[in-house]
Amino acid sequence: MKPIPVEPARDTSISRRAFLKGLGTATVTAAASGAQALAADLESANAERVLGPGKVAVAFTLNGRATQVMAEPRETLLDVLRMQKGHTGAKEGCDRGGCGACTVLLDGKPINACMKLAVDAEGASITTIEGLAPDGALTAVQRAFIAADAYQCGYCTSGFVISVTALLQENPRPTEAEVRRACSGNLCRCGSQPHIIKAALGAAGVATTTSTADVIRLDHV
Repeated sequence: MKPIPVEPARDTSISRRAFLKGLGTATVTAAASGAQALAADLESANAERVLGPGKVAVAFTLNGRATQVMAEPRETLLDVLRMQKGHTGAKEGCDRGGCGACTVLLDGKPINACMKLAVDAEGASITTIEGLAPDGALTAVQRAFIAADAYQCGYCTSGFVISVTALLQENPRPTEAEVRRACSGNLCRCGSQPHIIKAALGAAGVATTTSTADVIRLDHV
């Protein structure tokens, strides 16, 4: 009986060179796949409208009226409102979003206009202090500020009025703590915060116990 031939065993071991070569190939393949995904994302992002460097048309609703301005991409909403539209009620204070003097409503929410690019307001609805009483009849908040003597130099007043107006639109009967929180982004360097809180609560028909003795505590809210 003839012996059955046996095939020699194949060497299944992997050399260090082969392992590193295979690892490098897998890494390159994965990197290429990731690069393709990133390129697809960038292509999608670049498909958006490119703005600048010159002026571009920006359309939005300003105090209830359709408005279009030509603005450079670097221009803030505050600059456009003041310089182009003549709405100077919003003041430039710190120009860093820290004092609230430039507060306006954007789609019903209070924002610092100095921190918002005009081009980013495309399609939005903007309300400035001038838009609260377009026919000359003061709002309840504005009347309350006068009644409570809630201003001195008046530079910060429009920002406070806008912040309080936004609060009462969302919460018609706020607590004193809620008023303080809503106005925490607004600064009054004259120290009229106690009167401002009284005005806000007065406009809402809520009693307050705030006194001028609270001014230091209010400044740190």
